[in-house]
Amino acid sequence: MARQPRLSLVGSAHHVIVRGHNGCDVVLDDQDRQTLMLALRESARLHGTQVHAYRIRHDELQLLLTPSNPDGLSQTLQGVGRRYAAAFNRRHGRSGALWDGRFRAAVIEPGLPRLWSLRAVDAEPEPATTAEGVAVGLSSSAHRLGGRRDDMLVDPPEYWQLGNTPFERELAYRALLQEGLPADLDRQLRQAILSGRPFGSVQFVAEVARLTGRPVSVRPRGRPRRSVG
Repeated sequence: MARQPRLSLVGSAHHVIVRGHNGCDVVLDDQDRQTLMLALRESARLHGTQVHAYRIRHDELQLLLTPSNPDGLSQTLQGVGRRYAAAFNRRHGRSGALWDGRFRAAVIEPGLPRLWSLRAVDAEPEPATTAEGVAVGLSSSAHRLGGRRDDMLVDPPEYWQLGNTPFERELAYRALLQEGLPADLDRQLRQAILSGRPFGSVQFVAEVARLTGRPVSVRPRGRPRRSVG
């Protein structure tokens, strides 16, 4: 059976997860991390994709992106994956796949769901070290907490609505990150990403189905039941 095309909507935020092949490490040190960030910056610029947040772990990359054209999301991530994998393999004397197949992504509803997704990506990486204890974790949280400015990042409207001044926004966002997402909400978000479904209200999910002409709700496992009578 042909694989269904990935759900992607121009102008909508997408929460993306890209994992290492078979759980392998994809970032081993600070130089790898810098190379990965450069690949993301250049690929996003080339394909006109907005980067709202990033989170690097030793074996996983999470992103919040908004594409400006129908193929922008796939092209951006393909560009990152190919460029970085080639550099990583060359530097570490390895060959073969680095990333675990296709990336996973969920279209995120504007408003609270997009703020929840932003918080999830900006959360501090855990674990932040490789198996050898090398610190490689990094997230874009410092950009919104007054630590540093990253001109690659585009703050979504929900962040600007947290306060009238930079200090107010930083203070409010810090409190949100410290609070963390409720476990059930975090689980729902991750399930949506891994299954390729939209994340948001029932109305939003229905609207995405209408716009794309494809079912986006969870289907029951197994064969459909036969009608009776």
